[in-house]
Amino acid sequence: MEAPDALAAGGAGPPASPGSGAGRDPWISLAAHTTARIALGRAGGSLRTQSLLELRIAHARARDAVHAPFDADALAASLRARGLEVEPLATAAPDRKTYLARPDLGRGLEPGSAERLRARAPSLGRRDLAVIVSDGLSAAAAGSHAAETVAELARLLGESGWSLYPVFLAPLARVKLQDEVGEILGAGHSVILLGERPGLSAQDSLGAYLTFGPGADRTDADRNCVSNIRGGGLPPREAAAKIARILVESRRRGLSGTGLRDG
Repeated sequence: MEAPDALAAGGAGPPASPGSGAGRDPWISLAAHTTARIALGRAGGSLRTQSLLELRIAHARARDAVHAPFDADALAASLRARGLEVEPLATAAPDRKTYLARPDLGRGLEPGSAERLRARAPSLGRRDLAVIVSDGLSAAAAGSHAAETVAELARLLGESGWSLYPVFLAPLARVKLQDEVGEILGAGHSVILLGERPGLSAQDSLGAYLTFGPGADRTDADRNCVSNIRGGGLPPREAAAKIARILVESRRRGLSGTGLRDG
């Protein structure tokens, strides 16, 4: 499972008014309540020129977001400033171009990084939760929302008696990476937060995927997802509370994924 498209999730602001007269869309009153691309109007059987240009701009911004560089050092500093310990990890993807062309390389650790983690695991001991943060398909999402989300999640779970590993910062990761990291550590749960695939209305949406008993045999059906974490969607602090609630229920029931539903 990769991060879902945020097409109708909001973020770029509502489209300009479709105008009046014959080209005016009857849904225009609804456009004030959502940043989804509705009520675009028409000129004959086609989109209005303004709506088409807005669509092309949004598409260009989405493409730029996928290729934008990730400042991992800045994110690590932001996490440490919030009192969190951070440890770097590296996936088998050597660069972003390869990462985009070879999704499989982002699903596993680079051999040297895996060996270092195995060597570190005995000193860390078995803990309740491993949190991994990555840029994924949107560096802006991780850079803007991950630190606040993780810090609030750590606070909430700490108050509930959970033990957490250091936050693992792993650029160029895919969702599946959480299984290898969690299995090496022997973690009770793993959570990976990474940038979702940019859509035409949101280029900075963060997704969180959680798994009970992470391991190589886990599939997408074994995960729960909290998506659209951003200011124009689910704010980081609310997202952290939701993730914490799901984790607590997951531990109580001893499962995650399709058998566990929020609420």
